[in-house]
Amino acid sequence: MVSSTPPWRSALVLLGEALGGREHDHTRGSLHRAITLLAIPMVLEMLMESAFALVDVYFVSRLGPEAVAAVGMTESVLTLVYAVAFGLSMSLAAVVSRRIGEGDRAGAARAAAQGLVLAGLVAVAVGLPGALYGGEILRLMGADEATIAIGSGYTRVLLGTNGVILFLFLNNAVFRGAGDAALAMRSLWLANGINIALDPCLIFGWGPFPELGVTGAAVATTCGRGAGVLYQFWMLGRASGRVALRGPALELDPPLLARLVRLSLWGIAQLLVATSSWLVLMRLVAPFGAEAVAGYTIAIRIIVFALLPAWGLSNAAATLVGQNLGARQPERAGSAVWLTGSYNMLLLLAVMVVFLARGPALVRLFTSDPEVVAFGSQALRIISYGYGCYAWGMVLTQAFNGAGDTTTPTWANLACFWCCQIPLAWALSRPADLGPSGVFWAVTLAETLLALVLALLFRRGGWRTRQV
Repeated sequence: MVSSTPPWRSALVLLGEALGGREHDHTRGSLHRAITLLAIPMVLEMLMESAFALVDVYFVSRLGPEAVAAVGMTESVLTLVYAVAFGLSMSLAAVVSRRIGEGDRAGAARAAAQGLVLAGLVAVAVGLPGALYGGEILRLMGADEATIAIGSGYTRVLLGTNGVILFLFLNNAVFRGAGDAALAMRSLWLANGINIALDPCLIFGWGPFPELGVTGAAVATTCGRGAGVLYQFWMLGRASGRVALRGPALELDPPLLARLVRLSLWGIAQLLVATSSWLVLMRLVAPFGAEAVAGYTIAIRIIVFALLPAWGLSNAAATLVGQNLGARQPERAGSAVWLTGSYNMLLLLAVMVVFLARGPALVRLFTSDPEVVAFGSQALRIISYGYGCYAWGMVLTQAFNGAGDTTTPTWANLACFWCCQIPLAWALSRPADLGPSGVFWAVTLAETLLALVLALLFRRGGWRTRQV
């Protein structure tokens, strides 16, 4: 009798390979295996990135509402930094993955070096005014004097050291583009571990550490991210790495630098379109009362956290598209996208079932106010109806980005969110008299439309010939 390996043991072996980061050629072999090896560490990486804000707010909330307000306002300003980091990392990952697929590791290293040059320039441009005018920035955001007094140090530190955010994003984009998602994950594990350990010590002055209050949270976060960046640079400097930043790779390449800038501008616009549409939706909900706003806010936080695994799968599609286009295998790249989209749809349909069955219970984890719970659970239920399509929209967006076509999803976002979602949200909530539920339905319908538009454009195949 021929013995077979138990499924659970095969799953453990695959998990070990994904977390261990052993080099794998994603242009050959089973696509199911390739997606799994990439997706597991990418999902864990995104969970680690979200932990920074959660940990800071958890400890800072002990200092009072002014401290929490300072954190929130500073994070709002940092959204611009995140937009730049997202755009740069998206374009850099596309170029690196294409060069890796072509077997041109030296070209991948040159692209990585140019991306880091851009990150350094942005870090200086944002860091100098941020470090000098932290209090004034909070005042422009509408902070009162008490919030400015307690939070200006926090703002100065985080904006002044924004470079660690940019480098953390871009270095991980290099690792993901090279197919080494486990290394990206480990850098964030290190960064978060240090942040969690230092946060209470520097905020409250535990042991030999000074009591810095809310500023201590910024120092702890910067130290954690800084340690993660140092680890990344150490790994990038190895001659044996998949992308080695050594020798000729470090030379300035103006044409390549300009190409990265062009790609990045569309990526930045892509994120800003989506972010600004959510801000407008919040403004449309606001007239219906504080309870509606609170319920909507809680629902969005739950939704964002639940979508993190789906974003990990979507990032896997981007890497597979880039590497397989580089290897001149567009058919395999397309198959990877459709397969990843199917996995993502199953995942988000499972999330939808949870939201439909346990929505009120999830909202009650954050509030006991019955009106807030009602609005929040309504938002979870209505928005989740579109999750099957939303899963495809996420994967297809990243597939275009991975191919280096950042313009198509940007225009699609502009059409579906600004031209459809926002007017529809106003019409359903006001003239149609649906109230906040009209805004929630507009989200579901716009995300469904986006998925359909992107699927149609993807099937046309223009992304196959995109040069990066």
